[in-house]
Amino acid sequence: MSEPALRTGTAVPLRRDDVDTDQLAPARFVPYYRPNGFTNILLADWRSDPAFVLNQPQYQGATVLVAGRDFGTGSSRESAVWALQSAGFQVVVADRFGDIFRGNATTRGLWTAEVDHEVIERLWAEIEADPWLTVTVDLATRRLSCGAVESPFRIDEPLRRRLLEPGDRIAETLAHLAEIEEYEAKEPAL
Repeated sequence: MSEPALRTGTAVPLRRDDVDTDQLAPARFVPYYRPNGFTNILLADWRSDPAFVLNQPQYQGATVLVAGRDFGTGSSRESAVWALQSAGFQVVVADRFGDIFRGNATTRGLWTAEVDHEVIERLWAEIEADPWLTVTVDLATRRLSCGAVESPFRIDEPLRRRLLEPGDRIAETLAHLAEIEEYEAKEPAL
């Protein structure tokens, strides 16, 4: 395994459901945004509120985002993943992810861990009670823990394997080159 199977860090309790990619990376920034671009575009429309959770000093430097229901839905916007990573997040925990967001996250090495909403509620309570409490996400065993909360999480096996054994999709395809050539040899020439 090239990449460690364990990520540990403090967390932000984002008590919001239905956070879509346009909220994560507002459209007005997308034409100008690059993977190593601005960190301040993440949830920019909500950050003008001083009470917003990402503006709270106790959550600065967190690497795990614990969100609500249906995270990363909406348009295919890779900049949503870039914005999360630029802000320092390595893992997002939610009860469901948009399919395209989950694929983009995996491609960029951002982990997505799906748990039941009851687990999300318990995580929020633990994090809010002690913002310096760490969350540990173990990709090898598909388990996460934070204080008194310990839970399995869901991640599609092909995505998990891609995170544990990083490489690009071309490399994945080339690993099956012999099988591809054998198949091609059986096909009639056009």
